[in-house]
Amino acid sequence: MAMVQALDGNVLLFLQEVVRNGILDPLVCFYTHLGDGGRLWIALSLLLLCFKSTRRAGALSLCAMLLGFLCTNVALKHLFARPRPWLDVAGLIPLVEEPDPNSFPSGHTCSAFAAAMAWWRTLPRRWGALAVVLAACMGLSRLYVGVHYPSDVLAGALVGALCAWAAWRLCQKLGEKKRKNTEE
Repeated sequence: MAMVQALDGNVLLFLQEVVRNGILDPLVCFYTHLGDGGRLWIALSLLLLCFKSTRRAGALSLCAMLLGFLCTNVALKHLFARPRPWLDVAGLIPLVEEPDPNSFPSGHTCSAFAAAMAWWRTLPRRWGALAVVLAACMGLSRLYVGVHYPSDVLAGALVGALCAWAAWRLCQKLGEKKRKNTEE
């Protein structure tokens, strides 16, 4: 575990020293804040609910994000209680403030991937692919601003993808049950 921690910290210091720059900083900070509380993904999901052709995508992503919230913010963050990187990595300076002291897994990344993977399954491929790219950018933004370790982001993406899969399966089961009830 110490090796993972050291590698995680070195990646963040590399990003801070080599990749960060004055032009990208405000753009990445703005984008990462769009993920606060899942607001970007929730807003897009609510918009999808407004149209019959995308209603299923909106409902599925909201369900997946709710599962992701319960897994990450309610359970896993408190279970692992991993401190934020700037508390353990000497010299790391975060670009944004995070009130939650727990880092693992990334809730921003979880909600982004929960929505994106739900959309991947229910929207035309080009929109699903765009959603996955935007979710990956959300995860990268959390590294760039220095508030998550790479392993936090990977775990958040995995939890989000699994929650989208679980929501999809639940939707399928409910559909099968509804079809059986209408056939009888």
